[in-house]
Amino acid sequence: MTEVKFDPFSVDVRANPYPHYARLREHAPVYRVERSGFHLVSRYEDVLFVLKHPELFSSRAMQMMMLSGMGAGIESMGGQGLDPAALLRLGERMKDLPFDPLQMMKSPALIAADPPNHARLRNIVNRGFTPRRIAALEPRIREIAREALDRMLSKSEFDLVSEFTIPLPVRVIAELLGVEPERRGDFKRWSDALVAGATGSESENRPEAMIEAFTEFNAYFMEVIEQRRRDPRDDLISTLVAAEDGAAALNPMETLMFAILILAAGNETTTNLIGNAVLALLDRPDLFERVRRDPALVPIFIEEALRFDSPVQMLFRQTTREVAIAGVTIPEGAIVMPIFASANRDAKQFDQPDCFRLERNPQGHLAFGFGIHFCLGSSLARLEARVAFEELFRRVAKLHPLGTETGWVDSFLLRGPRRLDLGFDSA
Repeated sequence: MTEVKFDPFSVDVRANPYPHYARLREHAPVYRVERSGFHLVSRYEDVLFVLKHPELFSSRAMQMMMLSGMGAGIESMGGQGLDPAALLRLGERMKDLPFDPLQMMKSPALIAADPPNHARLRNIVNRGFTPRRIAALEPRIREIAREALDRMLSKSEFDLVSEFTIPLPVRVIAELLGVEPERRGDFKRWSDALVAGATGSESENRPEAMIEAFTEFNAYFMEVIEQRRRDPRDDLISTLVAAEDGAAALNPMETLMFAILILAAGNETTTNLIGNAVLALLDRPDLFERVRRDPALVPIFIEEALRFDSPVQMLFRQTTREVAIAGVTIPEGAIVMPIFASANRDAKQFDQPDCFRLERNPQGHLAFGFGIHFCLGSSLARLEARVAFEELFRRVAKLHPLGTETGWVDSFLLRGPRRLDLGFDSA
């Protein structure tokens, strides 16, 4: 029997985790990580089972993951929550926060909520992500994309990430929330600190930076929230504030947690989606030319890019009772990590999964999750990516890698290039 050794938190696997996922699917579809005791679930049907059954797999583990990034350490997450020593470390670091940390722990973000509270929160924030509202954003998204490309393509060489894949979604989500243009730099800095703090490597984890970002973010958005209470506008913060009244009212901390979720998820996912898709094109020049000449292929290309190299690799769940998956018994209270990116490369679901093929039907991929926690911003991410590539292909005939090494985002949860140094031929 082939012995499998895999650590999902290791920086060594980030350049290419997919061979590791393949070994898990074949030899250890439910794999217990030795160091942490977490259970990795890697096959499509098993990942789907976890996502379909929130009554068996609680999302409260996502809240513990966020808290662990403030200095408790990801491996301190145990069966009943963070261990006592971790809680003590958290208490020391969080005592100077401008709000009660206990209140934050009792007010989980949407991504960490379970039924029935999840339905209440989801119904509220859905008001800001209606199909009509998202579709109406396309002209503005196209304008932002063109402005970013004008700046980027004025140079003979550029970093596509810092010049295009970051500014586009950051600006879109900032405007959607109602953030002043001059604060977009802070917006991205806070987002990076929160993501790195909660999901970054041990060597680069700086809980003080995460807490500092959280404190600044809290101070800014509490001020914005108070302004919207006095003077509502047509933005998402005003939508959330309006939901602080009525039977399903938000409390102020829930409003803040929504803003945090939208801040991080609203730009990081789209940045990595576009970056990973560009990497697929760089490896396949014929694919670049084919999609460039036929813009109708762009939506199909984006779906295959989502399946092929998922921007969100995995998430956390916690078992509510003993449960068996693939013949393995997982005890109550265990941390389970369904690996979306592995499920999307499962040959039992997708033929020749390691090949990037526009001819396939990638319907059913799990890049945006499934079930009650299906990504709230999926339609916005798809729209931004479609517009980004339509505008890029209109201006660029070919991209040339400059030979510099592609660094990866410091996150075991997210996957995307940290920089892409390129040259180009004009269309």
